[in-house]
Parts: sequence; C-alpha cells; structure tokens
Amino acid sequence: MPAFAATRVLLLVGDTLSSRKFCGFSRVVPLYSSVRFFGRASNESETLTLASLGFKSDIESTRGNDKNKLKHGISTAEVPKRREKKISPKETSAVKKKERVDVDALGPFAAKSFSELGLPPLLVDRLEEEGYKVPTDVQAAAIPTILKDHDVVIQSYTGSGKTLAYLLPILSEIGPLKKNDEPRNKMDVEAVVVAPSRELGMQIVREVEKLLGPADKRLVQQLVGGANKSRQEEALKKNKPVIVVGTPGRIAEISAAGKLHTHSCRYLVLDEVDELLAFNFREDMHRILEHVGRRSGASKNIMNGSKARRAERQTIMVSATVPFSVIRAARSWGSDPLLVQAKSVAPLESVTAPAATKLSETPFISNSGTNLQTQAPVQSLPPSLTHYYSVTRIQHKVDTLRRCIHALDAKCVIAFMNHTRQLKDAVFKLEARGMKAAELHGDLGKLARSTILKRFRNGDVRVLLTNELSARGLDIPECDLVVNLGLPTDSVHYAHRAGRTGRLGRKGTVVTICEEPEVFVVKKMQKQLGVAIQSCEFAEGKLVVNED
Repeated sequence: MPAFAATRVLLLVGDTLSSRKFCGFSRVVPLYSSVRFFGRASNESETLTLASLGFKSDIESTRGNDKNKLKHGISTAEVPKRREKKISPKETSAVKKKERVDVDALGPFAAKSFSELGLPPLLVDRLEEEGYKVPTDVQAAAIPTILKDHDVVIQSYTGSGKTLAYLLPILSEIGPLKKNDEPRNKMDVEAVVVAPSRELGMQIVREVEKLLGPADKRLVQQLVGGANKSRQEEALKKNKPVIVVGTPGRIAEISAAGKLHTHSCRYLVLDEVDELLAFNFREDMHRILEHVGRRSGASKNIMNGSKARRAERQTIMVSATVPFSVIRAARSWGSDPLLVQAKSVAPLESVTAPAATKLSETPFISNSGTNLQTQAPVQSLPPSLTHYYSVTRIQHKVDTLRRCIHALDAKCVIAFMNHTRQLKDAVFKLEARGMKAAELHGDLGKLARSTILKRFRNGDVRVLLTNELSARGLDIPECDLVVNLGLPTDSVHYAHRAGRTGRLGRKGTVVTICEEPEVFVVKKMQKQLGVAIQSCEFAEGKLVVNED
C-alpha cells in the first residue's frame, strides 16, 4: 500500500466499510469489530480494536439495528455518546423513600403544652412567665420539624404565632436557655434573622428579649437601617450576641465591612420571605446567602440555583402567603425543605410549577402541598375576621371612615391608603372632628416612627393612617378594626392588611371603603380569597348590611 500523507481511521457498520477517498482513489474494506490505522509514510498497517479507541465492542450485537445504520454516509457509531448512569430498581426505590416525610414522627400537631414539643424546661418556664401556655397549630407543627434539623417554609395566617414558631426551636439550641451547656465561641453569631422592614425587625428583637429576660437580652442585637451604624458595630464587639436581627441592607453592609462574623452561623431565618425576593434587596440578599453559615472556599452561585450549602446552616423561611416565587427560592436556598402549615407538613418537592397565569392572578399553595393556580390564600387570613365593603364617593371616604369607627365602636384602628401624600390630609380631617389620629410612613425618621407606634399601643392615638409599610409584621394585638381607604393591589396584599387585626384568636373586622367602579375589584378578591365580603353602609351610628 502506498504511503499516505494523512492519518485516517476507517469505521464500518455492518459487513463493509463505507467508501472513503484517499489521495484520489477509494477502497471498500471488510471489517470485523475492528478498524485499521494506516500510518504516515509506512507500508505496514496496525490493527486496533474498538475498545482501544474508546468504543464498546458490541457493534456486532447491534447489527441490523436501524439506529446504527449509515446516515448520509456517516456512521452513528463514529461519535461516542455520553454515557448515562442507569439506576437500578433498588436505587430508584431508595430515592422515592428519601422524598417521603414521616409526618407523624415530626411531633404532635395538637399539643396542649410547649413541653410536649421537646423544648427545654428553662425555655418552657420562660414561656409560662410571659403568659404562653398552649402552642398554636402552626407552632405545634413547626417546632418539632425545625428541631429535627429540617429546612422549612412556614406558612400561616398573620397573627398565628409564626415568630415564636421559629424562635423557640432556635433558642432551645443556642443561648442561655438551650438544652445543653456546651461552651460556644463568643466571636460567632449563631442565628441571623432577616426582615424586610425596621418595624418587623424591632418587633422580633422585642420577642427575643422577652424570652431571654433582662439579664441576657444583650445576646440579641438589632441591625436595622436608619439606626446609628457605628453604635451597632460597637454593640456587636462589646456584647457578642448569639442572635442578630436586621434588615438586608444593614446586615450586608456591616458584613462587608468585616464587623459581622457569620460563617459559623447555624440558623438563617428569612421572615416575610416573599418581600425579601424584591429586586431592591437582590444584592444584599446575595451577600447574606453567600456568607451566613458558609466558610470561605465553599461552593457559590446560590442565587443562581445551586443547592450546595454547609450542612451546619439551617434555613427557615416564613410568610403568610407563599407564591411560587418563594417555592423556587426555597428549593434553591434550602436543602430538601418542607412546607409547614397549621396541622400540615409536606415535602416542598410535591409543589408543582404553575401554568401561565394572568397578570392579575397569583399562584398559591394549598394545604395539601399541591399548586393551586388561582385559589387565594385562605389559610393566610385569621379565621375570626368579618369582612365588609361600603360604597361612597372619593371625597367622602374619610368621613365614611369616621362613621365606620363610631358604628363599630372601634378603639384601635389601622387605616390603609395607597399614597403617602394622602395621609396628612386624612389625619387633619379626623382630628378636626375630635378623633385622635396619626400618620405612619417610610419618610418619617426612626425616632418619629417609634414614638407614633408607642402612642398607638398605649391608646393615645385611636386611628393610625398608614401605607403598605405597616401591612407586614406590625403586631398590635389590641387592633380591632382594619379599614382599606385605598384598594389593595391584589388578594395577597388584602390578606396582609387584614392580618393586622384578629390576631391570636381575637375577633376583628375588615372594612373596604371604595367607589362604585371599584366594586368589581372587591368581588374579584372575594372570589380569590374564598371569604364573604358583605356590602354595608353606616346610618344613624350603626352598621347596616345590604342584601346583594
């Protein structure tokens, strides 16, 4: 055979090799499970087996198979395909078993005392001193689940005790009330709680301080925006807290400055997680998720969907409503997270992706853990609420609010408006008629907001007019009436506003004051929420229900 200037490999599928041209002439060569390698400038040929070239030697067994026939003169056997690992039936059953969660083993869902949930005696005693004796349904479901080291998404209506549902299992493992007396590294923060607003952050801090008691309240540190950053950094260095509660911006800022050490953190709590998914929190949340409970050199790209994380960090996400954006985030940020609701615990993997929805529709998750495309979050509404709507002209809305308060004899009222500039005018009109009122919005300073909330809690202010700022996390148990002077944008916002009243089993009333063209929006929210919103009017100091 003449010498060739190029090296060629000849392949055969079937009994003969496909015709190939070599330096102007072609040959057809028989081949039996082998190929011939023609060396450069050589008259000798060397026989190589398919195995030596990286191919399986099972071409003969597949002879006659249509998949291996020549296509356009090129054999499909020429390019080796990526080999996929075959899973045996035993391995498949093992995977299925891993996805199942033994709900009964997680704990009692109708506990009559906190001691039944596995909390340490010191913590149970502190709860009894503060007046907490019987856990709520969501606490009975969440506490045992978190104590068994599961990542969770806690969903329940506002005022159902979600804050204690995650604080109690954390305090049973860290701090002075924990089960064992193991020493800790005093430089390390062991739990980070992230909240979207200053008010919610400070409310969580107060709950922790009550449980820790006056002697140990320094072990929780607030890192909220609007406060003096230098003092916060000094307090971190001096007090060496075990729990840090703050807003995303301030936590990320102090962490970037190297003043907050969270790499050995055991717990990361994201309260009102659906709000924390907002675009303006994206960069701050990325840093928090990258650094809390993660050592240097750990795998990255958490925000891009990687599930890799340190085993020591337990991620807890909390919200009254759980749209599918939260489900996606939980799958990415957590490790096999569970969806915890009142009397219900289910694997998050059982929640399916929603189909395409209209802009006005928001997907929600049912009690059974399956996706419901348009059903609104009935479980996010306190069960003891009564809902009404009243039709009036826009210039009469504030006066209708005043008559509503008198008719219901409400003592503690939160009224929501959609625009900050409207608040001052509404406060002026109410005070002109002898009703104590105040405005609360984000443009006020931290001290002014704290003062107004303190006056409202003490009963010095009867009506608190606010915007969407106070719809999340504001805990005023005495609030007996919520009024929507401006329509909420959707049923999710309605649920969060309504949750400011009827907290912890108390009765409450929600009244929406709207114009005639807005009635169809109320009807749509009624359908989505699955609750009755009755038409009413206020006459002679009484609430009169209209028949639709």
